[in-house]
Amino acid sequence: MYSSDNGRLLVFSGRANPSLAEDICKYLEVSLGKTVVRDFSDKEIYVRIEENVRGGDVFIIQPTCYPGNTNLMELLIMIDALRRSSAKRITSVIPYYGYARQDRKCEPRVPITSKLVADLLQTAGTDRVLTLDLHAGQIQGFFNIPVDHLFAMNVLIDYIRTLALPNLIVISPDAGGVERARAYAKRLNTSLAIIDKRRDISNEAKAMNIIGDVKDKVAFIVDDMIDTAGTLMEATDALLGAGASEVHACCSHAVLSGPAGGRISNSRIKSVVTTNSIPLSDGLEKNPKIKVLTIAPLLGEAILRIHEETSVSSLFDSTRE
Repeated sequence: MYSSDNGRLLVFSGRANPSLAEDICKYLEVSLGKTVVRDFSDKEIYVRIEENVRGGDVFIIQPTCYPGNTNLMELLIMIDALRRSSAKRITSVIPYYGYARQDRKCEPRVPITSKLVADLLQTAGTDRVLTLDLHAGQIQGFFNIPVDHLFAMNVLIDYIRTLALPNLIVISPDAGGVERARAYAKRLNTSLAIIDKRRDISNEAKAMNIIGDVKDKVAFIVDDMIDTAGTLMEATDALLGAGASEVHACCSHAVLSGPAGGRISNSRIKSVVTTNSIPLSDGLEKNPKIKVLTIAPLLGEAILRIHEETSVSSLFDSTRE
């Protein structure tokens, strides 16, 4: 059992991604904390912590993925239960931070929901947040508590290198992802191309032009998340139309909502590589085009370093040159 000035290391999990929590506990060589989490008949959430946490350094593993509202509320209730049980410090480990796409006012009379979520987490009683590949880096500034922002880049790059793809070129699916794509291209020692797209309404995008030469090259699209896969399909068609020999993609978060699974299965894309920050929905885990890599060692090591008050910075892989 690990212990420090912050107390005993204790790890708990909500129902959003229990398999990831179990893998993190295996890395840390600790037992997953005992809880009872269930729904009343009207879908209100009930939580009971079934072991002593007084004076403990507690980490809660809970991505706020689908169903996002339920998983977020469950996390808030668990934080409150642990705070009222006299935990010394509570760290919310949120591998996927939901509502991150609502990070600014892009039109009149709309909320900044990612800031609201930050306020809710702090009000509930969390002392620290550990997260992975935020959709918008400025969300860290929405918190008045420490935020450790990790990147899945090294995990994904290590796998891409094992593929030994010839004539590889890294693709940014839009202008906003250029910094991320440039970091991948630099580490993979390859060139970079950008897809110029326009989005008229949410979850629908139209690929326009490709900036860069992709003819006879293996294109690897890199993004932080794939939701309905509409953008990915447009990008795949555009790249193949411009002469790319084949197309692959990788992302940190496989949201894969709505028609995403069918689109990937029926498309000309060769593979989609992602992490287990979000559990795949039913059936998608059997999709031969989807490869899932584990981030448990990355998160486990970060948890250990936070607990022992040692440097976490070496785990950060900034997308800056």
